[in-house]
Amino acid sequence: MATGTDTVWEVFVQEQGGQPHEHAGSVHAADKELALQSARDVYARRGKVVNMWVVKASDISATEPADRPSFFEPGDDKVYRHPSFYKVPRGVKGF
Repeated sequence: MATGTDTVWEVFVQEQGGQPHEHAGSVHAADKELALQSARDVYARRGKVVNMWVVKASDISATEPADRPSFFEPGDDKVYRHPSFYKVPRGVKGF
């Protein structure tokens, strides 16, 4: 586990209010205040950023590629999860 100035912080930025935060990259910093300052200097200097998050990389939980079959694939015995039991109403776009 990283400590001190070796702590890696993942940076998420929001370019417009109401939009989702998107991963921009990472920075190394000793604490969250320095991480925010570094992230601002690196990721917000050129673009339009209205909000920024920094999260310790070690605090992020993720799946492994081996988890895919059991974690993401829908169960064949759970047919109610498949969108085949309804019709899209007239006027709904994007389908």
